[in-house]
Amino acid sequence: MRIVLFLCFVFMLSLNSCGDGKTYATIETEFGNMKVELYNSTPIHQKNFIDLVNDGFYDDLLFHRIISGFMVQGGDPNSRNAAPGVGLGSGGPGYTLEAEIGAPHFKGCLAAARQSDGVNPEKRSSGSQFYIVHGQVQRDGSLDQIEARKGFKYNEAQREKYRTLGGTPMLDLDYTVFGEVVEGMDVVDKIAAVQKDNKDRPLKDVKMKIRMN
Repeated sequence: MRIVLFLCFVFMLSLNSCGDGKTYATIETEFGNMKVELYNSTPIHQKNFIDLVNDGFYDDLLFHRIISGFMVQGGDPNSRNAAPGVGLGSGGPGYTLEAEIGAPHFKGCLAAARQSDGVNPEKRSSGSQFYIVHGQVQRDGSLDQIEARKGFKYNEAQREKYRTLGGTPMLDLDYTVFGEVVEGMDVVDKIAAVQKDNKDRPLKDVKMKIRMN
């Protein structure tokens, strides 16, 4: 119970932005570049991401799972040079990260993928896989339903951001958001619009390279 209350407290402190970090990375794709801010409020995820980027871990990996109106996901090391049609999404660096749950899932936020609660009740994050929220504009009714189901309240600033910018609030308090796109949101829109197969993998590979700014 104390853990739940703490997570709700941290979530309320997030207010109308994903965070206040000042560390930046650039995700390069054929559709253009996305500059992302990594939050100091999630130091475990920030350091891990920086270490992987500096090691070249993400170079030539794919955005392997695309769901328009929801998110674009990448960071599976098994996606490097993966044959067409091969299912992806189970790979990682061999470790997981302690959850640092707090910030809401506004459009453009950078979050850590993870296994389901059934095998991961602590909501630990994948060591490398991440997603960028694409999302949809939300109505107050849908936000009311999420509040009732999860037992917390959005403040008015958060509601306004969901009503105007959009996001995926159904993921709030369940996944760690550790950054946001500050430049190049149009690139996320372009990736989200690509053609894909029945496993949500793009028919034409969407590769990434990431570097620290």
